[in-house]
Amino acid sequence: MELYEGSLLKEIDAAYIDRKVDTIFWGGGTPGILPAKMLERIGGMLCGRLPEPPIEWSVEMAPSTVKVDRLRSLKDLGVNRISLGVQSFQDNSLEVLGRKHSKRDVYQAIDLVREIGFENLNLDLIFGLPNQRVEDWIGDLKEAFGIYPTHISTYCLTFEDDTPLFIKMKGGQIKAKDDVAEAAFYETTWQFMADNGYLQYEISNYAIPGYECLHNENTWRMGEWMGFGPSAATQVNGKRFSNVSSLKDWLIGFDEGKPRLVEEVSLTQSILAHDCLIFGFRMNQGVFLEELSIRFPSVPLGKLDSLWDKFRDEGLMVDNGGGNILLTPKGRLLADAIAVEISEKFEEAVEIKSPFSFNIN
Repeated sequence: MELYEGSLLKEIDAAYIDRKVDTIFWGGGTPGILPAKMLERIGGMLCGRLPEPPIEWSVEMAPSTVKVDRLRSLKDLGVNRISLGVQSFQDNSLEVLGRKHSKRDVYQAIDLVREIGFENLNLDLIFGLPNQRVEDWIGDLKEAFGIYPTHISTYCLTFEDDTPLFIKMKGGQIKAKDDVAEAAFYETTWQFMADNGYLQYEISNYAIPGYECLHNENTWRMGEWMGFGPSAATQVNGKRFSNVSSLKDWLIGFDEGKPRLVEEVSLTQSILAHDCLIFGFRMNQGVFLEELSIRFPSVPLGKLDSLWDKFRDEGLMVDNGGGNILLTPKGRLLADAIAVEISEKFEEAVEIKSPFSFNIN
């Protein structure tokens, strides 16, 4: 762990930060497993590189890792948003997901977070588990609303290759939900959140108005960001790349003085415009075509007008005035398929190849 800390501090110290940083997001796993003193040293190094404190500083934590000393260290650093990977309030569901915490751990963690003084709290929840009923999911949503966090993220379960759930599915022990069943979970969530005062601002994200995640919004709008540590992604100064995911390879790269990177891309206006469309339509406010045309003047976005007409005719998109188009509720249910169609049409019309495939469920 000391080797990891040393390399991370070197990576932060070597970064060229020449502007104000609006948000910091410690995620990509569970930063909360680090000892409090290590969090202080890493966070202190980061703060020392910034011209002024960020507006939003989020830290992801698993409920089982939430401890008073860690929370106090984070609070002292300036962290003002905690994101808890709750996933479910039902112990049987947590067992299916292979989580190490229980419902009791969740409530204890939330009590500590609030006791230390963190007002801005996100809860991550997962739906679409094998054998999970919509009624079970409503139970999770009611528990979450009883806590009344400022933000809730809800994600449909995906079966990642070589995970225990994936192996069970391939072996026929469990079944994934079909599209109709998934749609019922999505629609139930949208209605529940609206009825209880949460603003849906992206397909999977809801907030009390004023508590939308600024870091996520910057990412979806294709702003700039810098990442540190294994798997961390960076998009800055016309470049996009990620650090290798292997901790061993990442450490070796630093030892050799040659950071090991993957998915290196030189960003063009076409690539950024493409990605703004893909992620923009996942946001409830949709896409402002005139703004994109001004931002990316070399991209012939008008060649996509026939596609927007098609989506309108199919009831998947609607105009909101001023060149703003957005997905309808029907369209949001088909967002992944729509993203694929947009990507294919964009590559044909603009004659580029997107550097990434998109699986953004």
